[in-house]
Amino acid sequence: MKELDFSFEKQFQEIRTLIREAKLNIAKSINYGLIDLYWAIGQYISKKCSTENWGTGVVEKLSSYLKDKEPDMKGFSSQNLWRMRQIYDTYQKNEKLSPLVREISWTNNMMIIAQTKSYEEREFYLRLAATESYSKKELQRQLDSGLFERTMLSKENISPVAREIYPDITNYVREYYNLDFLGLSNIYTEYSFQKAILQNLKNFILEFGKDFLFVEEEYKLQFGNKDYSIDLLFYHRALNCLVAFELKIGEFKPEYMGKMDFYLGALDKNVKKEHENPSIGIILCKTKEESIIEISLNRSVSPTVISEYETKLINKKMLREKLDNIFKSGKGNI
Repeated sequence: MKELDFSFEKQFQEIRTLIREAKLNIAKSINYGLIDLYWAIGQYISKKCSTENWGTGVVEKLSSYLKDKEPDMKGFSSQNLWRMRQIYDTYQKNEKLSPLVREISWTNNMMIIAQTKSYEEREFYLRLAATESYSKKELQRQLDSGLFERTMLSKENISPVAREIYPDITNYVREYYNLDFLGLSNIYTEYSFQKAILQNLKNFILEFGKDFLFVEEEYKLQFGNKDYSIDLLFYHRALNCLVAFELKIGEFKPEYMGKMDFYLGALDKNVKKEHENPSIGIILCKTKEESIIEISLNRSVSPTVISEYETKLINKKMLREKLDNIFKSGKGNI
């Protein structure tokens, strides 16, 4: 390939962007049409089961018929036909969720149906899979790690300033993250913690959300004769702002807030562009004392979130039991 004339490179890249966007839109259109077809078949089978007593034998015959008459079309096994009915029966009365079914793949729909137990849990994963465009592997990881249970059990440790500037901030940040993919030992340093994140950056972004874009590690800030550095600096597309991460391997301490306030003030003064929103800080701690968190956040002058993390995968059954106990005791309401 001949060396590209620099004067045309930007224009050519714009054409390539158009092609990529078209491919994505075509794929979405095909998926939507396929799910729409499966929905219609599920609706038909559901009604026949109710009005004409269709059963296993009839659906097996239907499967054989479709395989014979439509050999170029896959996915018409009797098991899959019953799944089409299950999808229809599950969502057909829900105007909020039925459109989401068409926005994710058939495989992801089946995973959510099979591995969730409540309407609220299905809605959670449907919205997440649609928003984050999860692959099968990515969705399975969140299901296995009990993301729904973790989210429901976590407390919203977000400063009042952050809530005021970003009313929908809870859609983009959480108070609990599972970082088991880092492969850390029981004892590690902040340096090894940071390096493990950089070595597993793709999985880190998947855990936090695909709108996070990595900017730099040890991002330098200079004031007077002194240099300061932010552990990790990201940019968030949906919130349109810089996000500063401070990584801690122990319990949250109140003095962390003052340091973060300084970093965010410096970013907004010297780094933030005019069209961008105020910078956000995320202090990532191993543990935290809620009473200390509450006082620290309420006194904060910056949009800050204090999040907790685990380096080992927590047993999903244990998380589910803990969540069930909370709602049985009447202390929670999803």
